[in-house]
Amino acid sequence: MLPQSAVTAVQGDSKPQSAVQGDSKTKSVNDKLKKHDIGGHVIEGRKPYPFGFAKKGDEAAVDKILDGGPIYFGGELVIHRNVGLWWATKQELSEFFFEAHSATYWGDTEALKEFKNGIDPNSLRPGSCVSSWDFNFDPCDNLFGEKFTCGIRCDVVVSGSSRVTELALDQAGYAGSLASASWNLPYLQNLDLSYNNFVGSVPDSLANLTRLQRLGLSSNWLSGSLPDSIGSLSSLEELHLDNNNLQGTISSSLNGLKSLFRLEVQGNKLSGEFPDLSQLSNLCFLDTSDNSISGELPANFPASLVELAMRNNQIEGNIPANMLRLQVLDLSHNQLTGSVPAGLFTHPTLEQLNLSYNRFGSVQVPVNLDLGSALIAVDLRATTRSKGCYRRSWVSCRDYRVLNLENNNFSGMIPTQYAIRAFFPGNGISQFERLLLGGNYLYGPIPGPLMKVRDPGSVTVRLGGNCLYRCPMRYFFCEGGQQKSLMECKNFGPIIP
Repeated sequence: MLPQSAVTAVQGDSKPQSAVQGDSKTKSVNDKLKKHDIGGHVIEGRKPYPFGFAKKGDEAAVDKILDGGPIYFGGELVIHRNVGLWWATKQELSEFFFEAHSATYWGDTEALKEFKNGIDPNSLRPGSCVSSWDFNFDPCDNLFGEKFTCGIRCDVVVSGSSRVTELALDQAGYAGSLASASWNLPYLQNLDLSYNNFVGSVPDSLANLTRLQRLGLSSNWLSGSLPDSIGSLSSLEELHLDNNNLQGTISSSLNGLKSLFRLEVQGNKLSGEFPDLSQLSNLCFLDTSDNSISGELPANFPASLVELAMRNNQIEGNIPANMLRLQVLDLSHNQLTGSVPAGLFTHPTLEQLNLSYNRFGSVQVPVNLDLGSALIAVDLRATTRSKGCYRRSWVSCRDYRVLNLENNNFSGMIPTQYAIRAFFPGNGISQFERLLLGGNYLYGPIPGPLMKVRDPGSVTVRLGGNCLYRCPMRYFFCEGGQQKSLMECKNFGPIIP
């Protein structure tokens, strides 16, 4: 914007003495000017480009400048505006116009042309962003107009030329290959082509985007392997490659992404062992779910991780114990073995834990979960097939809202505290929203407080498929399956009466 010290707005008939006062042709000049929006300022007249110069009252020169430059009178630049007149020194105003209106750097224009030419013309729907791109006009100078309605931004000016800083398309079903473009857009910071129909591989030429901070290619039809060259994008903060058809392994070359904050590759066909990415000291969110990743987890993960989701893979082995800042851990639907470590239940920051559908031999539950635990939701469905006792200590964690222990081999009686926690929580204790204990070998009577509840409200309690005494399915908390037969219950363990 123009510095306030250099700008004067003259209201009504008042005009700057050094500019136009006493000029009989000023009105006719002003009559030629029409409103135009430049850099957030509503300015009347043709779009000004640096530099133009006219002597005071030289209407012919003004006519010429209106086709290509700003207006100067008597050494000062004057722009007719809806509030009156602005004027400032030539240097100050030229800096303003360089920032607001500079022609696009020719190389950026060529790169945009290459990208558009690589899109299947049959996928260019009327009204879509790319269908409006008309390279008979300057891209950066026609942003959000009829010719470049959307899709790009130009927020950097270098040596008088505007540079493209963002290429973010609408979800219009664009099809084509990304490899047909050179990607010579060195000032691009955000590339988002998500939710379209691009095919082919992720090209090595994306490494030309040396200032890229966000790469979004989610939900396309990209295939092939992830190129090692992606690891050279040292400024990249977010990498979204989820829900494509990418194959091959995840390379340790990603350790070169020193600024990476979020990595999402879920919903592909990636395989092999997951690499050690502990060098990514800024990585907070990692999702590799719904792939075919196998082998054991690396011994080390970035200490900065806040959310780790690797569900629905073929991961084996044990859970590493060095994720200090973790708040969400989802390793469900894998082939993990060993014991569920007790440290997960007393982790000082872990709030959500999902280890369902694995092959653990046991679950190590501390005697008192309230000591340092931040857990809110725990899902251990079908976690272990080994026989184990049902722990009273599950209820000692004050913040629990969801506890799912269905379809294991837990046995024991249901403590009365569970019923109290579900419907009559005390001060400072969170109420159970979901208490799911079905499909085990729990036995004995239903806790008395639970039998008195007629309307469960928003609370879900499931006790079906156990060995409980008198738990008919007409009770809301006994839904989810008939109780096991007496023979099956006694065959499981002689302790069950």
